[in-house]
Amino acid sequence: MSRVDHMDVAAYALGVLDAQDMERFEEHLASCWACAAELETMVPVVGLLSDIDAESVTALEQTHSNPILLDRTLVAMRTHRRRARFRQILATAAAVVVFGGVTGVVFSNLADGGTAPPPVAGPTLGTLEPPNSRPGNPGDPGQGGTEQEGKQVNATDPETGVQATFFLDSKDFGTNVAFTLAKLPGPRECRLVVVRKDASTEIISSWAVPPDGYGTISNPQRLALSAATSSKLDDVKHFQVEQVDSKGVGTPLVTVPAN
Repeated sequence: MSRVDHMDVAAYALGVLDAQDMERFEEHLASCWACAAELETMVPVVGLLSDIDAESVTALEQTHSNPILLDRTLVAMRTHRRRARFRQILATAAAVVVFGGVTGVVFSNLADGGTAPPPVAGPTLGTLEPPNSRPGNPGDPGQGGTEQEGKQVNATDPETGVQATFFLDSKDFGTNVAFTLAKLPGPRECRLVVVRKDASTEIISSWAVPPDGYGTISNPQRLALSAATSSKLDDVKHFQVEQVDSKGVGTPLVTVPAN
């Protein structure tokens, strides 16, 4: 077999031979222990040489007969590989620059051996509803806070000047009452009385008023309380805030109708 046939080992290993040459070389390989041994040594580096085409193999074959051409070829290959490597580094660096513009903090923390900061949730656009859309007096329960449930009733006594705002909410157990009072001077003791339609009464709350009172010049803060009665709202005639003397006798301060 010719010397050229022996040089087909590299081309065969790289799979660049055509079908006819591959068949001819395999016939040669079956009887040539030298080519078989050379082919075995080339198996581990086939992956490294897989990017060399047939023209490169032909050029390499020619260099064996021309040492000057061999040197030039090796220099050219090394230059080509350096340039390819340099282009790869530039491409990688460009990717890092683009990506680092967004995640520079993450890379910095990783370089320092730290942990990347947790993602920060961005603002959510939406419409915030006011806590209370019910129209009413500024001092009503729920103004600037949680909206009160039930029917709102406002009342002011023409003689005492006491102002009251009630929220009456019918429940299975009876009636829930939330109320505020203003223009209520002190000191005094007061109570809330339920007056039913059958003329019966029930005291459902009592409290003490300090000297500065509530909803006054000395103390602008309104008094806010809540109470409950077992009476159904349909059975109630009105609610009455009373001042209580030392003998337990009540004097009406303001009356709030139930219906």
